[in-house]
Amino acid sequence: MTVKETKLQGCYIIQPQIFKDKRGYFVENYNQNSFNTALGLEVNFVQDNESQSSKGVLRGLHYQLGEYAQAKLVRVIKGKVLDVVVDVRPKSSTFGEYFSIELSEENKTQLFVPRGFAHGFLVMEDETIFSYKCDNFYNKNSEAGIIYNDEDLDIDWKYPKQELIISEKDLILPNFKNARL
Repeated sequence: MTVKETKLQGCYIIQPQIFKDKRGYFVENYNQNSFNTALGLEVNFVQDNESQSSKGVLRGLHYQLGEYAQAKLVRVIKGKVLDVVVDVRPKSSTFGEYFSIELSEENKTQLFVPRGFAHGFLVMEDETIFSYKCDNFYNKNSEAGIIYNDEDLDIDWKYPKQELIISEKDLILPNFKNARL
């Protein structure tokens, strides 16, 4: 696997090694020893989640607060997404900055999202399956989020706004200035 830090400190692009031949391919998506060694961290994932979405669905921007904060390792099993993370760590040198990357079944790229980051994704192909590992259990009372179209963050979702499919819950998230951090 190759690991490259993004412009946001602690957030890494992970490209697993893919072995292809006439039969198809093989990829080791996750190996705890290799992962922790490559990142120089001690991450213990405790929960795996998966979602299936249609083209145009935007999920996010979500994060967990306090003792229930979560680091995530995200990837696409089928289809394609624009994955977006925002640094919401007030003491970070990249506080309030975002990073986006295309994740797809074709490129098999993964993104490690550390604790203290808001996360969201826009589905670019129908029937996309998105998978993510979390290093902490979900806690409803610790949910937080930021509205996808916050003016200060100015995220380029690379998609027509009128074609977005967004849950009612995500449409009423606060802007960045008023978000719980």
